[in-house]
Amino acid sequence: MTTDLGLPALTARGFAEPSPTAAALLLLGRGSDPASERGVDCPGDLPAASDPDLVARARAAREALGDRAFVLGHHYQRDEVIQFADVTGDSFKLAKDAAARPDAEYIVFCGVHFMAESADILTGDSQSVILPDLGAGCSMADMATDQQVDEAWEVLEDAGVAGTTVPVSYMNSSAAIKAFTGRHGGTICTSSNAKKALDWAFTQGEKVLFLPDQHLGRNTAVLELGLGLDDCVLFDPHRPGGGLTPQQLRDATMILWRGHCSVHGRFTLESVHDVRDRIPGVNVLVHPECRHEVVTAADLVGSTEFIIKTLDAAPAGSAWAIGTELNLVRRLALAHPDKTIVFLDRTVCFCSTMNRIDLPHLVWTLESLARGEVVNRITVDSETAYFARVALDQMLALPG
Repeated sequence: MTTDLGLPALTARGFAEPSPTAAALLLLGRGSDPASERGVDCPGDLPAASDPDLVARARAAREALGDRAFVLGHHYQRDEVIQFADVTGDSFKLAKDAAARPDAEYIVFCGVHFMAESADILTGDSQSVILPDLGAGCSMADMATDQQVDEAWEVLEDAGVAGTTVPVSYMNSSAAIKAFTGRHGGTICTSSNAKKALDWAFTQGEKVLFLPDQHLGRNTAVLELGLGLDDCVLFDPHRPGGGLTPQQLRDATMILWRGHCSVHGRFTLESVHDVRDRIPGVNVLVHPECRHEVVTAADLVGSTEFIIKTLDAAPAGSAWAIGTELNLVRRLALAHPDKTIVFLDRTVCFCSTMNRIDLPHLVWTLESLARGEVVNRITVDSETAYFARVALDQMLALPG
């Protein structure tokens, strides 16, 4: 089979189609495919785009689509993909960018599943949100399912605290968790506005159930709101009652879900000490998804956008160790050759699920759309979308 552009078609796995029985994409959470899940072994360097024709094909398909398509690229994407993005940013910025393009027929989201869901919620019914690889999920988002959270809420009800608890869910969560948050009068937050979200939540209730990233919740509560570590308890959905007694739930101010980012969670206090020994005068800058002991040992902590802006403004000759995803760190190092910018940990590791979006999958997606075939469309059912939008709108209404 060939494309309308006169080139052999790619299968969903990104290779020239050998037969009508070529393997389809795996659904999120239903198996693994080492051939498409490159980066999971963290070898230190991503495979190069070995087929030079793929770049030309992506350009040709992108040109053929014109304004009908709008390509979004998350900061953690690999360079071979990010070069084709119309805009780059973090998950919420990209979802808002998509909503600001109502005339675009196709929103191609080079990110992960929960990001594409948010874009579908915020865009119009006539628009199709496309995820080039349906296996591009988020391990943190998968750590809180709607069934687990519903059961957790029942535990809070049994403890007599649900009525005074406000859910605050991180943007890095599924549409179902965002909808749960909206149903129960809560709000969504980002790493940039988590303090504002918690400030608001504590005007609505006495406690917060923070989903799904324990580290962002703990770091914000302790370092920005002035709560103590003993004001926080950790709810483990895999243990009866979350591993907590009713009295512990009644005494707590912050009920943190036991979830974390697989990339940011790997940084340790030893990583900070090691880089300070290796690079005298280094500034340690980390994302608030890092562990509490890492954040407290760092010089600066902030969102992805904060990290980018800080390095843009940093003086020439300064040295920085960055605790966030490696693709972004490498890109920042290349953009600032007058500064020393290194990955915080000696052992490098990419976000393996984000890296499922590679050039073969992007080419397959763009060429399919160019010939009128809508592939890998992400849709959120109307009820879930409604309540998720309630929680997202509450975030947009936060002061400041």
